[in-house]
Amino acid sequence: MDDQLHQVRITANQATATLALDGRNISKMVSGYSLSQQRGETAEVLLFLSPRVTNEFEGLARVAVGVPPDPGPAAAAFLSAIDAGELEKTVLSRHDLMDGGPNELTRAMLRLLQEWAAGQWQPQEVG
Repeated sequence: MDDQLHQVRITANQATATLALDGRNISKMVSGYSLSQQRGETAEVLLFLSPRVTNEFEGLARVAVGVPPDPGPAAAAFLSAIDAGELEKTVLSRHDLMDGGPNELTRAMLRLLQEWAAGQWQPQEVG
């Protein structure tokens, strides 16, 4: 067993989580976390420090401090894959997206793109 490993305990519900590192509650020092493990490998916990924390973790554990990813490249890749004709055809067939207000078509397209990005939209027959 790697002597660099530390005991981590996470108790989570729908809205909050309690995190303990080697028995020490660190919940108030962390604004978020990510837990991952590949079969046969040691689990990794990535802690996102609260803005109020400076160097609380010095010497406690081998910790990777994460920075939220830049959504720009993913958004650009998503948008470049959109077929403009399909977008227009789908929006015009989706009356639930239209509200009759100013900039209706643009707002409807943005709502549809949000659905597509979230994987919530299901193709429907146009006719």
